[in-house]
Amino acid sequence: MTGDRTADVLDATLRCLQRYGAKRTTMDDIASETGVSRSAVYQYVRNKDDAVRRLAERMHVQALRHAHEAAAADAPMADRVFGILAAKVELATGPFAESPHAAELLDEQARLCGDICRSFTGDLHGLLVDALNGARVDQPADAARILLATTCGLLSNGRPELLRRASDAILDGLGSTKSSEGEQL
Repeated sequence: MTGDRTADVLDATLRCLQRYGAKRTTMDDIASETGVSRSAVYQYVRNKDDAVRRLAERMHVQALRHAHEAAAADAPMADRVFGILAAKVELATGPFAESPHAAELLDEQARLCGDICRSFTGDLHGLLVDALNGARVDQPADAARILLATTCGLLSNGRPELLRRASDAILDGLGSTKSSEGEQL
């Protein structure tokens, strides 16, 4: 392999994980999927666990980038909140969604990547709290937890298309205060 082909190795890791899961994927599988020797793969990752963690980090970083963009958007608070939550849906319904092995990269209880998932959820919580603070919502930390729990519930029930309705309903129920811009919650 010439140049930094780490992305190629991680893409190959994703394809292997989709097929076999983390336990059954081997470095030989990753090498074969990348089209190089196993020793060449070791130039870019230390071992299989490192490849899996780097892949999980890449996926979570991309979704978090989208959440930050939504949080910073010049849009009504309800749209910003929905955009932040949509980043979690994007991650869960992305390229790994159809695989029975998705939990290995996306579950907070997963052995290899749970800490990455927990950090991502914590970051989303912080973005939601900031958005809700700007709208003067009472107990924004609790409201953010409710919004995240609802999002997780919709994902686990296979109904992410209800996210907008659910987030709007929760925001409507949070109170009758108005934001500094006069926006009704």
